[in-house]
Amino acid sequence: MAETVVLKVAMSCQGCAGAVQRALTKMQGVDSFNVDLKEQKVTVIGNIKPEDVLQTVSKTGKKTSFWEAEPETKIEAAPAAVTETKTTTTAPPASADTTENTSVAATTDPATPAPTTASS
Repeated sequence: MAETVVLKVAMSCQGCAGAVQRALTKMQGVDSFNVDLKEQKVTVIGNIKPEDVLQTVSKTGKKTSFWEAEPETKIEAAPAAVTETKTTTTAPPASADTTENTSVAATTDPATPAPTTASS
């Protein structure tokens, strides 16, 4: 049963990435791995336990933790905030329209008696 383990590893140079690669090469049960220096991300696939992979990579001296899916949650939360902003933005124009209608109604009332008086 192959398992995929994704880690966030603090790597500042190619030497750091090489140290992680050497450690994973020696680890039993690893079928394949990818070390992404730019993203600070290490993906390991094999018949492995996540805790064992974390421990092996940590022994290189690099700060290591499990890659969390929080960025996705934050992305989902952001549209909700945008929706609320749109709702708030929509409300003031409605109030402005009501004010204009009130002004028109007030203008119509004084105009109605004047033409009636002029027609009589």
